[in-house]
Amino acid sequence: MPASSRQRVLSGMRPTGQFHLGHYHGVLKNWLKLQNEYECFFFIADWHALTTEYEDPRIIAECVWSNVIDWLAVGIDPGSAKLFIQSRVPEHAELHLLLSMCTPLGWLERVPSYKDQQEKLKNKDLTTYGFLGYPLLQCADIIIYRASYVPVGEDQVAHVELAREIARRFNFLYGRESGFEEKAENAARKMGKRNNNIYHELRRSYQEQGNTLSLDKARALIDTQQNISIGDRERLIGYLEGGGKIIFPEPQALLTHIPKVPGTDGQKMSKSYNNTIAIREAPKSVEEKIKTMQTDPARKRRKDPGTPEKCPVWDFHHIYSNDDVKAWVLDGCRNASIGCLECKQHIIDAVLKEQEPIRKRAREFERDPETVRGIISEGCEAARDIARDTLEEVRSVMGLSYR
Repeated sequence: MPASSRQRVLSGMRPTGQFHLGHYHGVLKNWLKLQNEYECFFFIADWHALTTEYEDPRIIAECVWSNVIDWLAVGIDPGSAKLFIQSRVPEHAELHLLLSMCTPLGWLERVPSYKDQQEKLKNKDLTTYGFLGYPLLQCADIIIYRASYVPVGEDQVAHVELAREIARRFNFLYGRESGFEEKAENAARKMGKRNNNIYHELRRSYQEQGNTLSLDKARALIDTQQNISIGDRERLIGYLEGGGKIIFPEPQALLTHIPKVPGTDGQKMSKSYNNTIAIREAPKSVEEKIKTMQTDPARKRRKDPGTPEKCPVWDFHHIYSNDDVKAWVLDGCRNASIGCLECKQHIIDAVLKEQEPIRKRAREFERDPETVRGIISEGCEAARDIARDTLEEVRSVMGLSYR
């Protein structure tokens, strides 16, 4: 399927430290799957990193290229996905500014993570406009590419919902295009006589009878058309729904299953907790960290029976072990026939086996930094081409094209 006919996915990661196993299993393994199914844009979110690291941004510069190498080393393919750095596409910032003119302040203040993150990161002064406005910047990141889907965990769904609300509000305010109905009818005729008739039948069914199945069928019909422009596609959707031109389609959350990856202290693996195992951590360090991980507190001695479900190491077995090994762990722990170090050794072996090819590929990219920079430069140009086109239309509908 050609990229132009595939739906688009947008996702980014903040460069605030080394990527760890939580990132690998929670984000990157999903990207590996998505890059073969959608037109993907993956970016280093350095402006987002500044919202919490503005007092000492050196860590951002230190991590950007290392993080890109992590992506490439795990198998993210620049031939299948566009990889770029957020600040190298300044159109994100311009759209963020323009959206800020029409986004109600209360919408940002009610985002659940706003107060939650302030509580968790009390050591940082987050009473800044940048931190309050980062969900709006996130919205700009998404809709500037007219992304259909944003892969997120459950805790990020509210951000995608906000992006949908902002896109809907922008369309309502600025989608009143002159001669809209005539242009929409012309677009429908471009689909051919048969599809034109089907489109109008479905439109009538939805608008007169409220048949949502007809709405879904009409949207699917529009998606299959190869000979109409993006602008005509948006007009047809707007005409179908009874509004104006859809400047920004509303993005959908692509809910991602994020496995529970424990940190070395038993909490969720997180840079904030300093409990991580990096994707490319040195083997000796990996072994030491896993060997000293907390286990079931009831097993104070080797002969004490334990409860695997209360042990953080058991969560690793869900990720790395097959059914036979898990059965062995369950029986051995509960009956005290195996010790914690025996249990952990399976995880150590599995993690090191997983990391070995990643480290090898990473070393190749580290020896060839020009190739890495070239990949990002190409990705930035591809992203900017789309972002420029979007901004040109946004300026036009907002009356900011002075020609």
